[in-house]
Amino acid sequence: MQNKKAVVLLSGGLDSATVLAIARQKGFACYSLGFDYGQRHRLEIEAAQAVAASLGVVQHLVLAVNLRVFGGSALTAELAVPKNRPGLHGGGEIPVTYVPARNTVFLSLALAWAETLGAYDIFLGVNALDYSGYPDCRPEYIAAFEKLANLATAAGVEARGRFRVHTPLINMRKADIIKTGLSLGVDYGRTLSCYDPDSQGRSCGQCDSCRLRLEAFASIGVVDTVRYVQASRDVAP
Repeated sequence: MQNKKAVVLLSGGLDSATVLAIARQKGFACYSLGFDYGQRHRLEIEAAQAVAASLGVVQHLVLAVNLRVFGGSALTAELAVPKNRPGLHGGGEIPVTYVPARNTVFLSLALAWAETLGAYDIFLGVNALDYSGYPDCRPEYIAAFEKLANLATAAGVEARGRFRVHTPLINMRKADIIKTGLSLGVDYGRTLSCYDPDSQGRSCGQCDSCRLRLEAFASIGVVDTVRYVQASRDVAP
């Protein structure tokens, strides 16, 4: 396994940083991929670069893919980010922070880079337990994309290798994800999970992503070193 190449999708958030650390611990030579997709802020792009540097990737790329031209999401259009929303752990209506087809777009581009690199392993930090109910975070979606990857590439069709999409966090609670990352040396102070940080780079503390993060850190008695404007009223910081 040592020095086997892997492409890791790296947003700069807590989950993707943990996945990068896991891939590295498994002995992969990691090539991380981030996106400037017209999101509300560029702070997560900077966070991804900091995480990539701290965890020693071979190469970190940032691709420009302007999903803002489509809009349709609070992350890519002038729509308000929901704060203190009920149904935090999924199971209800899909929130407006869902970006249409985002993981499909990102995974397709990761697949293109992986095929070029001769890498057959792609790592992604999706989670189907502590998440906001996004359809492209489910195990059945990942299985379908993996099948597509092996049907849609020359490397797959010519049987040079079999592509695998690794989702090591998919059945983990957020608290366990944090514990895993801490054991692997992830500095979560470098990450950014917030959908709506302020001009000083402080996390809002009240969007779904902040609340899930704060809840998880509080449950294991660890201080989150990321700066917050205001902690959610229903989650202890």
